[in-house]
Amino acid sequence: MIPCLADVTLLAAPLADSWRAAREAGFEAIEVWLTKLETALKEQPAEQLLALRTELGLKLVAAAYQGGLLLSQGAERREHFNHFQRRLSLCQEFGIPVLLVVPDHAEKLTALELERACVSLKQAAQLAASFDVKLALEFRGSSRWCATLPTALHLVAACAEPNLGVCLDLFHFYTGASKFEDLGQLDPRLLFHVQLCDVAGVARELASDSDRILPGDGDFQVQPLLDHLRRVGWAGSVAVELMNPQLWEMKAPQVAATAWSSLRPFGLTS
Repeated sequence: MIPCLADVTLLAAPLADSWRAAREAGFEAIEVWLTKLETALKEQPAEQLLALRTELGLKLVAAAYQGGLLLSQGAERREHFNHFQRRLSLCQEFGIPVLLVVPDHAEKLTALELERACVSLKQAAQLAASFDVKLALEFRGSSRWCATLPTALHLVAACAEPNLGVCLDLFHFYTGASKFEDLGQLDPRLLFHVQLCDVAGVARELASDSDRILPGDGDFQVQPLLDHLRRVGWAGSVAVELMNPQLWEMKAPQVAATAWSSLRPFGLTS
């Protein structure tokens, strides 16, 4: 497996500083936070950031994330797809092979809306293929729909696009209704990216992204899940992804080094 640091973990640091901190800690792979990359590009040309990536020897393995594609209609849908196309172009330019897609917010979903969502997801995958980008559908544990791994896999299977798979985020896996046995339904060829974190001292029904802590410091069964992925031969990117405001107040090199160390007990780093 490829140990990776999600750049959102170092959200407060300028992009160049966070990339350097990640590399100095030991990471050779980054999950790009697209909003942060877009902000950096307003201040410096793409050539400089591409040169920095090459200088550091970093691989940009995934980008997070794109919403608004699956349920929007009319002018709103056109706006979201235009934004999506610009981000696909950005992924192509920076050599980012996987773009994460999340389900739109909905209080409830009708059968017709679910059918439309499948059509939109299929169209999004076809558009991404024209940029040589894969899409990884990330289920959301608190969502009214696409809240579990089996549902995400069902949507991917219904679309039947070769560049469409899933992202497995442990936060949504353990705070939602997914079950460990659901992993048995997961074809490793459809798993494009994994995100690790943990939660401690918070009821899972009440946990939010800001409660994410380093993997191994909380209640999630991280090791059994990674063991399962190893048994089925999966060897893709595994990112530490924390949206914790307390970490954003710390120095980037310290957070990156701690994130690297947190992966050692799981056999992901030496």
